[in-house]
Amino acid sequence: MADALSVVPAFVLRNLADKLYEKRKNAALEVENVVKSLASNADHDKIAAIINLLTHEFTYSPQANHRKGGLIGLAAATVGLSTDAAQHLEQIVPPVLNSFSDQDSRVRYYACEALYNIAKVVRGDFIIFFNQIFDALCKLSADSDANVQSAAHLLDRLVKDIVTESDQFSIEEFIPLLRERMNVLNPYVRQFLVGWITVLDSVPDIDMLGFLPDFLDGLFNMLSDSSHEIRQQADSALSEFLQEIKSSPSVDYGRMAEILVQRAASPDEFTRLTAVTWINEFVKLGGEQLVPYYADILGAILPCISDKEEKIRVIARETNEELRAIRAHPSDDFNVGSILSIAKRQLSSEWEATKIEALHWISTLLNRYRAEVLTSLRDIFETLLNPLSDPSDEVVLLVLEVHACIAKDPQHFRQLVVFLVHHFRNDNSLLEKRGALIIRRLCVHLDAERVYREFSTILEGESDLNFASVMVQALNLILLTSSELSELRDLLKKSLVNPAGKDLFVSLYASWCHSPMAIISLCLLAQTYQHASAVIQSLGEEDINVKFLVQLDKLIRLLETPIFAYLRLQLLEPGRYMWLLKTLYGLLMLLPQQSAAFKILRTRLKTVPSYSFSSDHLKRTPSGNPYQIFQQISGGSHITDDGDANENEKNLHNGIKFNLRLQQFEQMQHQHRLHAKAQSQIRSSIAPPSSSSSSSSSKEVRRLEEATSNPPPEINRPPSRTSRRGPGQLQL
Repeated sequence: MADALSVVPAFVLRNLADKLYEKRKNAALEVENVVKSLASNADHDKIAAIINLLTHEFTYSPQANHRKGGLIGLAAATVGLSTDAAQHLEQIVPPVLNSFSDQDSRVRYYACEALYNIAKVVRGDFIIFFNQIFDALCKLSADSDANVQSAAHLLDRLVKDIVTESDQFSIEEFIPLLRERMNVLNPYVRQFLVGWITVLDSVPDIDMLGFLPDFLDGLFNMLSDSSHEIRQQADSALSEFLQEIKSSPSVDYGRMAEILVQRAASPDEFTRLTAVTWINEFVKLGGEQLVPYYADILGAILPCISDKEEKIRVIARETNEELRAIRAHPSDDFNVGSILSIAKRQLSSEWEATKIEALHWISTLLNRYRAEVLTSLRDIFETLLNPLSDPSDEVVLLVLEVHACIAKDPQHFRQLVVFLVHHFRNDNSLLEKRGALIIRRLCVHLDAERVYREFSTILEGESDLNFASVMVQALNLILLTSSELSELRDLLKKSLVNPAGKDLFVSLYASWCHSPMAIISLCLLAQTYQHASAVIQSLGEEDINVKFLVQLDKLIRLLETPIFAYLRLQLLEPGRYMWLLKTLYGLLMLLPQQSAAFKILRTRLKTVPSYSFSSDHLKRTPSGNPYQIFQQISGGSHITDDGDANENEKNLHNGIKFNLRLQQFEQMQHQHRLHAKAQSQIRSSIAPPSSSSSSSSSKEVRRLEEATSNPPPEINRPPSRTSRRGPGQLQL
């Protein structure tokens, strides 16, 4: 200290702490001259003493003017040292950096000015303090004082120039400092950081691309900044890096892919677009490096396929197709289970397009990695059934394709049908709205006969008799009306002459017993008319209820459709098809006379000709009353219906033991009656007692009459293309 006082005049030190800037400036010039003189004599000890005096007596002083003077003095000393300043920098720079956090804004301003002058002198030599200087400038870029900010910007530009010229700058030491500050929200700091990233990236000798994963997330953060300028700067920096990636032979795609996946789900539209664009390029460029990240990338892309922004949707779809085109082997870290899990999760998306692509992925995985997918089937099978109730027909059709692909294996086929029955049982609306579509498409993708046999086998032992009846009625309606099942109907028509037709008839019969009308329909389709008549005769008064009459109404209307054209043509030969006539008359007798179905069937029976065309010459039957047809044909010696006189004694035809079938039907109906009584008793025990049994009986009678004489609109109308019912809906 004494050495410093001996070479620096007292008035200089006094003026250095003066409140007037001019006096401090003149004093600093004196300090510069003193130091210059000492430096020329290489008296560095005295120079160190002067710097020490300026530091402790001035820059660390509690008086603001002293601190200002100390900063000016240190800058002046550095100028005086000139080329020798490097050996005193460790004394000069720390007190200046300390002043950057001074509570007085003017002191902070003079600190910027002092360091600016110091940097101009020492240039690259002060790189050793770069991290501390960068940290100080980062804080000053957001300073509350505009003058300080302005001074900091000038210093920042100089430091950038120095760094770009220096060969001593260490990017490895700088990156951790940059990474720590990339998530700062202050707009001034963000501009400062992007500026440094851009400058350093422009230096050929600095490999910023290699460290891009360290600050990439921060750049993406800035894309959603409220300032348009910051968004533009961040986007410009990202675009430049993406171009470098395209031309670089070595890039760490993996770490960046993790960041992009997260940013693809950003609520900010511009951020999502940029992230998806990057992912698209990565998928094209990344190759094997991205194989372990395919599941994560797919998880980010699938939701974007349904994005509200068209640009994002287009790029996401393109990326999705690129991913699907890549053929990787499970041994190459390609985790089939992870991708399957992603696709499964997206099946619960609210967006149709995303669900469709998820199903396409499951289908692709099944085709390429069937064994691996089937090992994970337990985890996804239940989830794969949920989309069957989706409002989108395309989603339902695709999920059925996937199920059909799985069901190529016998054990999985059985599992599929069991699960379907379970879902139909638990969700009545699924059976009503989607049942027809589901069953028809399964019959297209899988063998229709196999599908129906499996359903029949499961429903035969169904414990929920009410559901079994409804399910059988649904299957029966699909069988009678769907074009996809025409071959199955043709096979059933040959039940009396073809072993395969007989086997199918017997297989379906077991479960069709749950519904009298389904059995009658099956017999009419299989042309087992005598047995149909026997079934009708076996019906008791408890069987003729509202549900039965509604089903009968539908059957009568179906008899007028092209599917039953063969049956109507058989009425041209009443002598040959006596049991058909008897069956139809039996149905007519069950219908209330005021119902529309009664009038339809009676009108059809009136058209039965009075002549029999079964022999070479016409046999005239009594005209007028159609019932008299039986009087003519009952004495005939030959009947070729399933009621052949000779085979009737054995009560079998083509191996079908109709007497056993009838017993089977009656036993099943007996179970239904017992079940109905049990349910009725339960309801009676819960509901309050009625005023009289006679009033409840009369209400039931009226309900029966209303159900048949005034059927619902869809019953009164024959099936048509203009029906409002959806393509997969059943009216049960």
